[in-house]
Amino acid sequence: MYNGKYIIPGLVIFAILLTVPFWYNLGSPGYATPELKLPAGEKNCIESTEWMKAEHMQLLNIWRDNVVRMGNRVYTASNGKKWDISLQNTCMKCHTNKAEFCDKCHDTNSVDPYCWTCHVAPRGNE
Repeated sequence: MYNGKYIIPGLVIFAILLTVPFWYNLGSPGYATPELKLPAGEKNCIESTEWMKAEHMQLLNIWRDNVVRMGNRVYTASNGKKWDISLQNTCMKCHTNKAEFCDKCHDTNSVDPYCWTCHVAPRGNE
């Protein structure tokens, strides 16, 4: 092999450097989902908790399109209950503290939603 004494160690060093992040995280506890609970006095959210954790952004996008483009202001949940399509009056009625509810998951997942460029962020009991 031509220049094998340089190529093989170079490939070994490259492989080590490429896998350093995996070795570094091998002993870490991994991803921990923040504990989110419904506010006191509430029995259920618009949809199931699991569905809302996974699909809430898609739901908000659908709501935005329905209200702005089609003028539809009523959402019928999978259980048949009707909800007003309103981030401020429906979602924030229960989830009143952005830091305690929204930011926990968004910070954990490094997500920067653009909801608060138009809507007023909830501040809890202030």
